[in-house]
Amino acid sequence: MSYALVTGAAKGIGKAIAAALAEKNYHLLLVDLDGQALEDTATTLAATYRVHVHALHQDLSATDALQKVVQFTTPYHDQLQVVVNNAGYGLNGAFEHIPLPNSFNIIDVNIRAQVGLSHAYIPVLRKFQKAYLLNVVSTTAYQPVPYLNIYAATKAFALSFTRSLRYELRRTGISVSALSPGSTDTDFVNRAGMGTRTRAIADRFNMTSEAVAKIAIRGLFNGKAEIIPGFTNKLNAWLPKFFPKTLVERIAGDIYETGDTRQQTAVASLRQEATAAANI
Repeated sequence: MSYALVTGAAKGIGKAIAAALAEKNYHLLLVDLDGQALEDTATTLAATYRVHVHALHQDLSATDALQKVVQFTTPYHDQLQVVVNNAGYGLNGAFEHIPLPNSFNIIDVNIRAQVGLSHAYIPVLRKFQKAYLLNVVSTTAYQPVPYLNIYAATKAFALSFTRSLRYELRRTGISVSALSPGSTDTDFVNRAGMGTRTRAIADRFNMTSEAVAKIAIRGLFNGKAEIIPGFTNKLNAWLPKFFPKTLVERIAGDIYETGDTRQQTAVASLRQEATAAANI
């Protein structure tokens, strides 16, 4: 009886990866901020694949998140062979206009939580002759991305961290992989507050979460260092190496530059939330 832990599992790529693992008869430990969506996903996966599914509603940016996740998974450590650090998000907008607490929160989820969970579960995964750690990155990791700068920077960190960790663990039974999806049909664009023009560009290249997950799980179990789903995404990760950084930055900045009503509304909402939090 083998278990897999997946964070950010309520929707999108995380949910699809959980389903792909359940299809391979892994029992599931799922973590997400969205409690209702998480419960719905857990119920659906348990009924569809006849596996055990346990869910934890948890904000990974909370100071005690790591302790709570480890406490949640401890009863299953003798069977826990796969860990997927999928949780992450970004905000689209000029750095100076996004409230600083929101930027710090992105760093907490995308970096601090991933590092903490990786550190916590390496000793667990070492118990097995073969085990797997998958850190979800992004094609934004391969270049600077103005107006999505904090997110892209955290993903650049995640890629470097994951590849370094893979090397350190090369003589163990733990296979470490980085998944770098590009535009995917998920709720990411809504939470990021992306504008109409940016959404339209993304829609032209969108992959489904299910397609990304299928490639991710195949690459993970085949021991790939970096998994980049889709030919276009491979090009997006590879081509920036051969062009001047100023050109790469200008192209990315043109795609993500803010300015429409949706983005202005999102930034205003963030400011209100930050002000309210400061007054508590």
